Amino acid sequence: MTTVLDTRALGRATLARQFLLDRTTAPALDVITHLCGMQAQEPQEPFTGLWSRARDFRPAELDALLTGRQAVRTHLMRRTVHLMAAADALAWRARHDTMLRQRVVTTYRAELAGLDLEEVAAAGRAVMADGRPRTMAELVDALDVRRPAAPRRVLGELLVAALVPMVQLPPRGLWRTRAGVRNLPLATWLGQHPAPLPADGSDPVGRTLVRRYLAAYGPASSADLRSWCGLTGLPAAVKAVRDELVTFRDERGRELLDLPDAPRPDPGTPAPVRFLPAFDNAILGYHDRTRIIDDAHRGLSVAGGRAVLVDGRVGATWTAEPGTLVVTPLRSLTPAERADVVEEGRALAAFLTDDAHHRVRLADAR
Repeated sequence: MTTVLDTRALGRATLARQFLLDRTTAPALDVITHLCGMQAQEPQEPFTGLWSRARDFRPAELDALLTGRQAVRTHLMRRTVHLMAAADALAWRARHDTMLRQRVVTTYRAELAGLDLEEVAAAGRAVMADGRPRTMAELVDALDVRRPAAPRRVLGELLVAALVPMVQLPPRGLWRTRAGVRNLPLATWLGQHPAPLPADGSDPVGRTLVRRYLAAYGPASSADLRSWCGLTGLPAAVKAVRDELVTFRDERGRELLDLPDAPRPDPGTPAPVRFLPAFDNAILGYHDRTRIIDDAHRGLSVAGGRAVLVDGRVGATWTAEPGTLVVTPLRSLTPAERADVVEEGRALAAFLTDDAHHRVRLADAR
């Protein structure tokens, strides 16, 4: 008989693997690597995500990774900007190329009709060959390509998010820094081209993605894996590693895959309050997010809402207002839960303000 894992068991497994059950002592680069990257279109959000996961994390650590080229901000999973370990960005980019291109072309099918994508890609690479960082607008301005009158924004997004592997350079993404996006080819910034796909048609990166995803998000279904990365061509990779995996069922009977020795804590394990940034991995890493957020609140995860985990589930949202961290419960909290939320909120407020204030206000429940 296949073991059935209920929602609480799946939630505790997610918290353990996301370093949200117990903070890790691992350095920030190891955390980013373990998580398979962190969604980062909002440049300051990864700092909170790392603070909630890594004991004694300091913003200067992430700043040093970005300026030292050990971590990069680049379009990858789901065509969203991710904070990635540089090694993973190089190893995984080619495996995502087709998906990135298809998503842009599908989104802007009418605007890009008649455009020769290879010609545009070659023109973009030619412009960027001088090694000078450019904004998207500057890149489009410098193009020498025959083209219909595609909107400038669409053409720029096609180049930056799909056709030419790019990184967003510091100071964007540095602590408390407001900076526009300046792009440079990944190969130029890291001094190394992304690894090409194997000529023999094998898929070692796909198999690695399956294993790495399960290590950070499992137990999970194939649909969860596909939703996380945006890739449709992973069934063969799953099949190739299936003998290495164990299987479970959720309460609705869906098959869940996992690594044999990955942590699956007892469902009764206490879960501390944790403050999550916008677009956090722990929520967006699944197609079925009910292990951590109620369907009624699912929209928060894609609208940029910042969540507070209470007893392992999204129980409140939070915002940082001048001088105060404001927490808005999504349900009635017990006195003990309110006290724990305030305590953790005060610690986050101190982190975000360099100990300038520790004020937390609990608003009325929604």
